[in-house]
Amino acid sequence: MTARPEKSLSPAAPSDREHQLEKQLDPGRLPRHIAIIPDANGRWAKTHGWADRVKGHEAGIQAIRTTIEECARLGIEILSIYAFSRDNWKRSRHETSSLMRFFQKFLIVERPLLEKHNIRLLHSGRREDLPAYVLEALDRTMELTANHTGLQLNLAVSYSGRDEIVRAAQTLAIRVQKGEIQPQDITPERFAHHLYHPELGDPDLLIRTSGENRISDFLLYQMHYAELHFTSILWPDFRRADLLEGIVAYQTRERRFGREEAK
Repeated sequence: MTARPEKSLSPAAPSDREHQLEKQLDPGRLPRHIAIIPDANGRWAKTHGWADRVKGHEAGIQAIRTTIEECARLGIEILSIYAFSRDNWKRSRHETSSLMRFFQKFLIVERPLLEKHNIRLLHSGRREDLPAYVLEALDRTMELTANHTGLQLNLAVSYSGRDEIVRAAQTLAIRVQKGEIQPQDITPERFAHHLYHPELGDPDLLIRTSGENRISDFLLYQMHYAELHFTSILWPDFRRADLLEGIVAYQTRERRFGREEAK
């Protein structure tokens, strides 16, 4: 059994399913910010006869690349991908080390893709958890793309939504302790300002693969009004049509943000 090719900057020809979904898509009602939980790489490896879960992560890289390119093509402003949870450090050393090496390689190999599509790279998560070789590649790629004005690609690596909230609360508590602000000055907007990337705003649409119907500690504060789309597709099998399906489903919903239903 051979692994999928690692790099392809040119997308494959659209399938009939993609053509049908494209016809249903309203370009004027695209979500501004899409968040994705790419789940079940390990399960994919098992179903394909691989004993090593790492093969699933390797295969999942192509799905990440395809999704990034499609979001850039559609004109999506922000894409947040839950690439590695802080809880993932509990996995075997072999798996976590392999994932870090994949991440480093991705950051270097995909620089032409980011340049081609004018994509800016951002990171959310605990930098202090990451190996030095990953930080070096991450910082260099963020530096190279800092002036790009297209898709904002936010990779959440060693990220936890609860941890992000706690860190923001600690920062605000210190400011209160120093007398810089009063407790009553802490508003939702001020709190959000102390999260990793407040400038990105809240996700409009969350897509999770693998048939799991939960958000797993991802962007907990920001997800309060996100539309949720769950699919049984395992992440390495996620294609452009699956992304389009999620966006079309999003466009069928009425987003009221607490307001009464339209009459």
